[in-house]
Amino acid sequence: MKSKLPEMIQKLLEPGAYPHPAKAIELMQTQMSFVFMTDDYVYKVKKPVNLGYLDYTTLEKRLFYCQKEVELNRRLCTDVYLGVVPITRDKSGILVEGKGEVIEYAVKMRRLPQETMMNVLLKDNRVSTEMVTSVAKKLVAFHQEAETNAEIRRFGNLDTIIQNTEENFTQTEKYIGDTISQERYQRIKNYTDSFIRENSILFRKRIAEGRIRDCHGDLHAAHICFINGICIYDCIEFNDRFRYCDVASEIAFLAMDLDHYGRADLSRSFINAYVEGSRDKGLLKLLNFYKCYRAYVRGKVESFKLNDPHISDKEKTRILAIAKGYFELAESYMEI
Repeated sequence: MKSKLPEMIQKLLEPGAYPHPAKAIELMQTQMSFVFMTDDYVYKVKKPVNLGYLDYTTLEKRLFYCQKEVELNRRLCTDVYLGVVPITRDKSGILVEGKGEVIEYAVKMRRLPQETMMNVLLKDNRVSTEMVTSVAKKLVAFHQEAETNAEIRRFGNLDTIIQNTEENFTQTEKYIGDTISQERYQRIKNYTDSFIRENSILFRKRIAEGRIRDCHGDLHAAHICFINGICIYDCIEFNDRFRYCDVASEIAFLAMDLDHYGRADLSRSFINAYVEGSRDKGLLKLLNFYKCYRAYVRGKVESFKLNDPHISDKEKTRILAIAKGYFELAESYMEI
């Protein structure tokens, strides 16, 4: 599999490429990034792709979004994001933080312990009501301080909500028959369209109440680490439209993911703690709509990975099952 990777990526799997001791390097991939995990640090390199909703096709753009990623993620994970570092090439080879020609950039982070990630803890049945309540309290404080202005509030308008949902359906059409059936696709689309059409007053009220904020944008269990308090990392930096949203959508995302892991009890505790702390009872009216939307997003993102040439067939088999599960979960919220 290593031979299929680009030259620079292969070189970054060698311990000698780093300015510090690195016994072994682990590589993880998303549709948009290569992530190199050394003993103490993590380096995230953006893939030179244009996926429609993000554009990393030039070195300048990748530098810009690396810098933005560090800035935004320090809001909820202060000490982990160390900065942006160059990847260079000279006669001695390709190096991280070297002195030669800059050929790429990486976000440098402290490595977080995998065993204290919420998704790992959920699989081991080691997440408590107290833990999700603490996450809710952190998010209440974050959302109260998160930026909002006329430009951000605009993303709560029906036009943007429709754009987001229609984009979901358009981008998953090619996966009909693979990760989602035609029947399920149509049922979810019909539910989504009718909910938006019948609740325009509710969406406008959320804007008037100041509920549209510069949020995290990708709040699921794999992005929460219980260390030195709570670190919530890997927010969306590549598209403001996905981060500027109703706080109800953000809360629904994690609540949905707790449901995905079979912990509806923790999902309810998390929602109740957030509503109590924020006094935002209005979000309950939008909760299942946004849970459906967020589950569909997760199914879509997992489906995208099936087109990535750098991901193995074995891994794609696992991804296929995950995507199907999220689409099934999305449909379940229509029946509540």
